[in-house]
Amino acid sequence: MTANVIDVDEAGFETDVLRRSLEVPVVIDFWAEWCGPCHALSPILERAVNARDGDVILAKVDVDANPRLAQAFQVQGIPAVKAISQGRLVGEFTGAQPPPFVEQFLDKVAPRRPRPEPEAVVPSDPAEAATAWRATLEENPADLPARLGLAGLALDAGELDEADELLRPVATETGAETMLGRVKLAREAADPGSPYAEAAASASRGAPEPALAALLEAVRATSGEERDRPRELMLAIFRLLGDDDPRTQAYRRRLMSVLY
Repeated sequence: MTANVIDVDEAGFETDVLRRSLEVPVVIDFWAEWCGPCHALSPILERAVNARDGDVILAKVDVDANPRLAQAFQVQGIPAVKAISQGRLVGEFTGAQPPPFVEQFLDKVAPRRPRPEPEAVVPSDPAEAATAWRATLEENPADLPARLGLAGLALDAGELDEADELLRPVATETGAETMLGRVKLAREAADPGSPYAEAAASASRGAPEPALAALLEAVRATSGEERDRPRELMLAIFRLLGDDDPRTQAYRRRLMSVLY
């Protein structure tokens, strides 16, 4: 096993799969020791996942030792592969498959992410910085510090469309995800028809805990697609706070208990 390939049982499933899928896609491999096709597929899956260097996790579930998990996921034949992202099933296949098929499957459920670069720091003179960053992007549209710097200036000026346009091409990069969370909250706060505008404004002003409490109640009171909006706003606040913040950890647990 490696850091990207883990054994999972019923006791650790919530933490190792559901909660972890809020941060990175998790592919579950339902297998058994007696299953020949499982042994054929396993090394293909492991090589493909390890090559993605943390962009996806492979969770191996022995169906004989964990029959309730197999039943919950309606596994009728093995090997059965299920992909979970943001706590939801986003893809699946059954049977031993060749490497090209596995790579295409992973590309859909867990696209490769460029390796992160340091987050840009806004210089003391924003006007001069903006000019320099725009010149940099003209030469190299993929330059991450320039995109982050300009997006930060746009956010500070309330120019949400410009910030969003700058960030979308690098949406999965470190720094960009947090800024997109700020954009999402700012848009929600500015929507006069949104029932979550006050919560979003509270989080944007630096008061995330009352916002998380209100949004959690909204998730609890809704279902289906209707609960997606408050759930996604909670995830945006988690990104702003960071994984190690005790408020993130506490409300992530509460969110998982409501959803599952």
